[in-house]
Amino acid sequence: MPEAPPLPQSRPVSAGQLIHGRRFATGRTVLALILREMTSRYGRSPGGYLWAVLEPLGGIVILVLGFSLIIRSPPLGSSFMLFYATGFLPFNLYQSLAGTVSQSINFSKPLLRYPAVTWMDAVLARFILNALTGLLVIYLLLVGILALEKTRVSVEFEPIAQSLGLAMLLGLGIGTLNCALIGLFTVWGQIWSIITRPLFLAAGVFFLFEDLPRAVQDVLWYIPLVHVTGLIRTGFYPMYEAQYVSITYATAVGLITLFMGLVLLGRYHRDILNR
Repeated sequence: MPEAPPLPQSRPVSAGQLIHGRRFATGRTVLALILREMTSRYGRSPGGYLWAVLEPLGGIVILVLGFSLIIRSPPLGSSFMLFYATGFLPFNLYQSLAGTVSQSINFSKPLLRYPAVTWMDAVLARFILNALTGLLVIYLLLVGILALEKTRVSVEFEPIAQSLGLAMLLGLGIGTLNCALIGLFTVWGQIWSIITRPLFLAAGVFFLFEDLPRAVQDVLWYIPLVHVTGLIRTGFYPMYEAQYVSITYATAVGLITLFMGLVLLGRYHRDILNR
Protein backbone atom coordinates (compact mmCIF):
# COMPACT_ATOMS: atom_id res chain seq x y z
CA MET A 1 0.00 0.00 0.00
CA PRO A 2 1.22 3.47 -0.78
CA GLU A 3 2.20 5.39 2.25
CA ALA A 4 -0.02 8.31 3.29
CA PRO A 5 1.59 11.71 2.79
CA PRO A 6 3.00 13.13 6.00
CA LEU A 7 0.85 15.68 7.79
CA PRO A 8 2.11 19.24 7.60
CA GLN A 9 3.86 20.23 10.77
CA SER A 10 2.40 23.25 12.53
CA ARG A 11 4.79 25.98 13.48
CA PRO A 12 5.30 26.39 17.19
CA VAL A 13 3.77 29.60 18.53
CA SER A 14 5.99 31.53 20.89
CA ALA A 15 4.71 33.22 24.04
CA GLY A 16 5.54 36.60 22.52
CA GLN A 17 3.43 35.92 19.43
CA LEU A 18 0.55 34.72 21.59
CA ILE A 19 0.66 37.84 23.77
CA HIS A 20 0.92 40.07 20.70
CA GLY A 21 -2.11 38.36 19.15
CA ARG A 22 -4.15 38.81 22.31
CA ARG A 23 -3.18 42.47 22.54
CA PHE A 24 -4.15 43.02 18.90
CA ALA A 25 -7.51 41.34 19.46
CA THR A 26 -8.10 43.39 22.60
CA GLY A 27 -7.20 46.58 20.75
CA ARG A 28 -9.66 45.81 17.96
CA THR A 29 -12.40 45.00 20.46
CA VAL A 30 -11.83 48.21 22.43
CA LEU A 31 -11.85 50.26 19.22
CA ALA A 32 -15.10 48.62 18.12
CA LEU A 33 -16.70 49.41 21.49
CA ILE A 34 -15.50 53.02 21.26
CA LEU A 35 -17.00 53.43 17.79
CA ARG A 36 -20.25 51.84 18.99
CA GLU A 37 -20.55 54.28 21.89
CA MET A 38 -19.66 57.26 19.70
CA THR A 39 -22.48 56.32 17.35
CA SER A 40 -25.05 55.65 20.06
CA ARG A 41 -24.15 58.59 22.27
CA TYR A 42 -23.28 61.39 19.85
CA GLY A 43 -24.38 60.20 16.41
CA ARG A 44 -28.11 60.05 17.09
CA SER A 45 -28.62 63.46 18.72
CA PRO A 46 -28.76 66.80 16.86
CA GLY A 47 -25.45 68.59 17.26
CA GLY A 48 -23.57 65.41 18.17
CA TYR A 49 -20.20 66.25 19.70
CA LEU A 50 -21.16 69.93 19.90
CA TRP A 51 -23.12 69.19 23.07
CA ALA A 52 -19.96 67.85 24.72
CA VAL A 53 -18.63 71.42 24.53
CA LEU A 54 -21.88 73.31 25.14
CA GLU A 55 -22.80 71.49 28.37
CA PRO A 56 -19.70 72.44 30.41
CA LEU A 57 -19.67 75.88 28.80
CA GLY A 58 -23.24 76.40 29.98
CA GLY A 59 -22.28 75.36 33.52
CA ILE A 60 -19.41 77.84 33.58
CA VAL A 61 -21.57 80.67 32.24
CA ILE A 62 -24.21 80.05 34.92
CA LEU A 63 -21.55 80.18 37.64
CA VAL A 64 -20.13 83.40 36.21
CA LEU A 65 -23.52 85.11 35.96
CA GLY A 66 -24.56 84.01 39.43
CA PHE A 67 -21.44 84.88 41.40
CA SER A 68 -20.62 88.06 39.48
CA LEU A 69 -23.84 89.51 40.89
CA ILE A 70 -22.74 88.74 44.46
CA ILE A 71 -19.01 89.50 44.49
CA ARG A 72 -17.10 92.15 42.56
CA SER A 73 -13.99 90.15 41.70
CA PRO A 74 -13.07 86.44 41.67
CA PRO A 75 -10.86 85.02 44.44
CA LEU A 76 -7.95 84.83 41.96
CA GLY A 77 -7.15 87.08 39.02
CA SER A 78 -9.62 89.33 37.26
CA SER A 79 -11.59 86.85 35.14
CA PHE A 80 -14.63 85.14 36.61
CA MET A 81 -14.77 82.90 33.55
CA LEU A 82 -11.24 81.58 33.94
CA PHE A 83 -11.49 81.09 37.70
CA TYR A 84 -14.65 79.01 37.53
CA ALA A 85 -13.45 77.16 34.44
CA THR A 86 -10.31 76.01 36.28
CA GLY A 87 -12.52 74.56 38.99
CA PHE A 88 -15.45 73.25 36.97
CA LEU A 89 -13.62 71.58 34.07
CA PRO A 90 -11.43 69.12 36.06
CA PHE A 91 -14.42 68.34 38.29
CA ASN A 92 -16.57 67.71 35.20
CA LEU A 93 -13.84 65.47 33.74
CA TYR A 94 -13.75 63.37 36.90
CA GLN A 95 -17.53 63.20 37.18
CA SER A 96 -17.98 62.19 33.53
CA LEU A 97 -15.38 59.43 33.77
CA ALA A 98 -16.60 58.09 37.11
CA GLY A 99 -20.20 58.01 35.86
CA THR A 100 -19.57 56.40 32.48
CA VAL A 101 -17.02 53.86 33.72
CA SER A 102 -19.36 52.80 36.52
CA GLN A 103 -21.95 51.81 33.88
CA SER A 104 -19.48 49.98 31.61
CA ILE A 105 -20.85 46.48 32.17
CA ASN A 106 -24.49 47.56 32.04
CA PHE A 107 -23.87 49.51 28.82
CA SER A 108 -22.10 46.63 27.05
CA LYS A 109 -23.84 43.69 28.74
CA PRO A 110 -25.30 42.21 25.49
CA LEU A 111 -21.84 42.17 23.88
CA LEU A 112 -20.17 40.69 26.95
CA ARG A 113 -21.98 37.43 26.24
CA TYR A 114 -19.47 36.86 23.44
CA PRO A 115 -16.12 35.32 24.48
CA ALA A 116 -14.16 37.87 22.40
CA VAL A 117 -15.43 40.78 24.52
CA THR A 118 -14.32 41.01 28.15
CA TRP A 119 -15.32 43.29 31.00
CA MET A 120 -11.88 44.88 30.81
CA ASP A 121 -12.53 45.84 27.16
CA ALA A 122 -15.78 47.52 28.19
CA VAL A 123 -14.11 49.51 30.97
CA LEU A 124 -11.17 50.57 28.79
CA ALA A 125 -13.40 51.62 25.89
CA ARG A 126 -15.58 53.90 28.01
CA PHE A 127 -12.60 55.36 29.82
CA ILE A 128 -10.57 56.09 26.68
CA LEU A 129 -13.46 57.65 24.75
CA ASN A 130 -14.67 59.88 27.58
CA ALA A 131 -11.14 60.83 28.68
CA LEU A 132 -10.19 61.96 25.17
CA THR A 133 -13.49 63.78 24.76
CA GLY A 134 -13.09 65.50 28.12
CA LEU A 135 -9.52 66.59 27.42
CA LEU A 136 -10.53 67.98 24.02
CA VAL A 137 -13.39 69.96 25.58
CA ILE A 138 -11.09 71.35 28.29
CA TYR A 139 -8.52 72.40 25.69
CA LEU A 140 -11.09 74.14 23.49
CA LEU A 141 -12.77 75.99 26.35
CA LEU A 142 -9.59 77.12 28.10
CA VAL A 143 -7.94 78.26 24.86
CA GLY A 144 -11.14 80.11 23.97
CA ILE A 145 -11.31 81.84 27.36
CA LEU A 146 -7.65 82.85 27.25
CA ALA A 147 -8.08 84.20 23.72
CA LEU A 148 -11.28 86.17 24.36
CA GLU A 149 -10.55 87.58 27.81
CA LYS A 150 -7.62 89.72 28.91
CA THR A 151 -6.59 87.40 31.71
CA ARG A 152 -2.85 88.20 31.68
CA VAL A 153 -1.99 84.81 33.14
CA SER A 154 1.22 82.85 32.76
CA VAL A 155 0.33 79.26 31.94
CA GLU A 156 2.47 76.43 33.38
CA PHE A 157 1.64 73.14 31.75
CA GLU A 158 3.14 70.74 34.31
CA PRO A 159 0.65 71.35 37.17
CA ILE A 160 -2.21 71.49 34.65
CA ALA A 161 -1.22 68.11 33.21
CA GLN A 162 -0.78 66.66 36.71
CA SER A 163 -4.20 67.90 37.77
CA LEU A 164 -6.00 66.49 34.74
CA GLY A 165 -4.09 63.23 35.13
CA LEU A 166 -5.25 62.96 38.74
CA ALA A 167 -8.83 63.73 37.71
CA MET A 168 -8.70 60.92 35.14
CA LEU A 169 -7.12 58.48 37.60
CA LEU A 170 -9.76 59.24 40.24
CA GLY A 171 -12.54 58.92 37.66
CA LEU A 172 -11.19 55.56 36.49
CA GLY A 173 -10.58 54.25 40.01
CA ILE A 174 -13.87 55.28 41.57
CA GLY A 175 -15.77 54.41 38.39
CA THR A 176 -14.29 50.90 38.29
CA LEU A 177 -15.03 50.30 41.96
CA ASN A 178 -18.61 51.55 41.55
CA CYS A 179 -19.00 49.39 38.42
CA ALA A 180 -18.42 46.33 40.59
CA LEU A 181 -20.52 47.55 43.52
CA ILE A 182 -23.47 48.60 41.32
CA GLY A 183 -23.32 45.25 39.57
CA LEU A 184 -23.41 43.39 42.88
CA PHE A 185 -25.80 45.74 44.71
CA THR A 186 -28.09 47.68 42.38
CA VAL A 187 -29.16 50.09 45.12
CA TRP A 188 -25.56 51.29 45.50
CA GLY A 189 -26.01 53.54 42.48
CA GLN A 190 -28.71 55.54 44.23
CA ILE A 191 -26.80 55.58 47.51
CA TRP A 192 -23.65 56.88 45.83
CA SER A 193 -25.63 59.58 44.03
CA ILE A 194 -27.04 60.83 47.33
CA ILE A 195 -23.69 60.68 49.15
CA THR A 196 -21.81 62.62 46.46
CA ARG A 197 -24.48 65.21 45.71
CA PRO A 198 -22.72 67.90 47.82
CA LEU A 199 -19.39 67.10 46.12
CA PHE A 200 -19.77 69.97 43.65
CA LEU A 201 -19.97 72.39 46.58
CA ALA A 202 -17.08 70.80 48.48
CA ALA A 203 -14.60 70.28 45.62
CA GLY A 204 -13.37 73.89 45.50
CA VAL A 205 -15.03 74.80 42.21
CA PHE A 206 -16.05 78.32 43.25
CA PHE A 207 -13.92 79.04 46.32
CA LEU A 208 -10.34 78.82 47.53
CA PHE A 209 -9.42 76.25 50.13
CA GLU A 210 -7.42 78.84 52.10
CA ASP A 211 -10.44 81.13 52.49
CA LEU A 212 -12.34 78.55 54.56
CA PRO A 213 -12.22 78.22 58.37
CA ARG A 214 -9.57 75.89 59.72
CA ALA A 215 -12.12 73.35 60.96
CA VAL A 216 -13.68 73.11 57.49
CA GLN A 217 -10.26 72.76 55.87
CA ASP A 218 -9.43 69.80 58.11
CA VAL A 219 -12.50 67.97 56.75
CA LEU A 220 -12.37 68.98 53.09
CA TRP A 221 -8.66 68.11 52.79
CA TYR A 222 -9.63 64.42 52.59
CA ILE A 223 -11.70 65.02 49.43
CA PRO A 224 -9.26 64.22 46.58
CA LEU A 225 -10.90 66.65 44.14
CA VAL A 226 -9.95 69.57 46.38
CA HIS A 227 -6.33 68.77 45.57
CA VAL A 228 -7.16 68.51 41.85
CA THR A 229 -8.76 71.96 41.63
CA GLY A 230 -6.04 73.56 43.75
CA LEU A 231 -3.30 72.04 41.61
CA ILE A 232 -4.71 73.14 38.27
CA ARG A 233 -5.09 76.72 39.50
CA THR A 234 -1.38 76.88 40.30
CA GLY A 235 -0.84 76.35 36.59
CA PHE A 236 -2.83 79.47 35.67
CA TYR A 237 -2.07 81.74 38.62
CA PRO A 238 1.69 81.81 39.38
CA MET A 239 1.12 83.81 42.58
CA TYR A 240 -1.10 81.03 43.96
CA GLU A 241 0.90 78.34 45.79
CA ALA A 242 -1.80 75.97 47.16
CA GLN A 243 0.52 74.48 49.76
CA TYR A 244 -2.19 72.13 50.99
CA VAL A 245 -2.18 70.11 47.75
CA SER A 246 -0.93 66.52 48.11
CA ILE A 247 -0.41 64.75 44.80
CA THR A 248 0.60 61.62 46.72
CA TYR A 249 -2.71 61.46 48.60
CA ALA A 250 -4.87 61.97 45.51
CA THR A 251 -2.83 59.40 43.57
CA ALA A 252 -3.13 56.88 46.42
CA VAL A 253 -6.92 57.24 46.50
CA GLY A 254 -7.12 56.71 42.74
CA LEU A 255 -4.84 53.65 42.74
CA ILE A 256 -6.48 52.02 45.78
CA THR A 257 -10.01 52.38 44.40
CA LEU A 258 -8.83 51.14 40.99
CA PHE A 259 -7.16 48.09 42.55
CA MET A 260 -10.25 47.28 44.59
CA GLY A 261 -12.50 47.67 41.57
CA LEU A 262 -10.33 45.43 39.37
CA VAL A 263 -10.18 42.73 42.05
CA LEU A 264 -13.98 42.75 42.52
CA LEU A 265 -14.69 42.74 38.79
CA GLY A 266 -12.17 39.98 38.18
CA ARG A 267 -13.80 37.87 40.88
CA TYR A 268 -17.49 38.62 40.36
CA HIS A 269 -17.94 39.75 36.74
CA ARG A 270 -19.71 36.51 35.80
CA ASP A 271 -22.15 36.92 38.69
CA ILE A 272 -22.81 40.51 37.56
CA LEU A 273 -23.47 39.44 33.97
CA ASN A 274 -25.89 36.71 35.08
CA ARG A 275 -28.03 39.07 37.16
